[in-house]
Amino acid sequence: MAGGLVALLDDIAALVKITAASIDDIAAGAGRASTKAMGVVIDDAAVTPQYVEGISPKRELPIIWKIAVGSIRNKLVFILPLALLLSQFAPWALTPILMLGGCYLVFEGAEKLLEAAGILRHHAEHGEAVRDEKSIIGAAVRTDLVLSAEIMVISLNEVADQHFWMRTAILVVIALLMTVAVYGAVGLIVKMDDLGLRLAQRDSKVSQSFGRGLVKAMPIIMSVLSKVGVIAMLWVGGHILLTGLDELGWHAPYGFVHHLEDLVHHATGAFGAFLGWCVNTAFSCIAGILVGTVLAFAITAVKKARAKGGATKH
Repeated sequence: MAGGLVALLDDIAALVKITAASIDDIAAGAGRASTKAMGVVIDDAAVTPQYVEGISPKRELPIIWKIAVGSIRNKLVFILPLALLLSQFAPWALTPILMLGGCYLVFEGAEKLLEAAGILRHHAEHGEAVRDEKSIIGAAVRTDLVLSAEIMVISLNEVADQHFWMRTAILVVIALLMTVAVYGAVGLIVKMDDLGLRLAQRDSKVSQSFGRGLVKAMPIIMSVLSKVGVIAMLWVGGHILLTGLDELGWHAPYGFVHHLEDLVHHATGAFGAFLGWCVNTAFSCIAGILVGTVLAFAITAVKKARAKGGATKH
């Protein structure tokens, strides 16, 4: 009896060690993969605040929460199973799917730029629905789908050497971690003006001064973030398209950009890495603007043709 109990305890101890080792492996894999995806996470955090700009302060956090729930659903229900299945049975399909998402991002970004410049006009129905919460959440979740897909695919590439269930566990951890990081940061950003109001009501003159400054600064910060979000759509989408073309065999476009990036990197000393990244980002953004502009005009033309066809029938 005693011998059986000792054997059982040994088995439990061995199981605990295996579990602890697995947790360590998952944490290490998630840390390695999330580092690679951090650039897209920053872009995601820059893109999202534009969706709550101008919304009633009472509705900001509920809307962000709904977008975050949609983001988790994107990652765990849609992207994760599809990415794992494709990586297992049809890895060649990941790049074209990502490129379709890149086309959506550059279209969205270019359309906003063209509308801001007065080249394209807002559709009346779009103007009426732009502040509708359901429309806001839907647009944000669609954009998140593309950014989340890139995060998950980048992460998947980093843990491709792991077995299937380890990859799954790591990607689940990354999905939860990245969503909390992005939407936690967005929530803090959009509520900074409330913090400023509270500080402005305190007795301390320093707190009052800082709080008033924060309240005045937040509309400017939100406006800047909204513009950065549009640019982020263009450079992330453009980068997806350039690297996708390279992976599919057309090396010239991204080869040119990568060559310039290397030249700047090695020619500028201590700032080489940053300036090289700036070159890559700038050309990705240019590619995004070019492709996005073509798509925006093409889609606008199709919408006008359909609208005329509908009017003619009536």
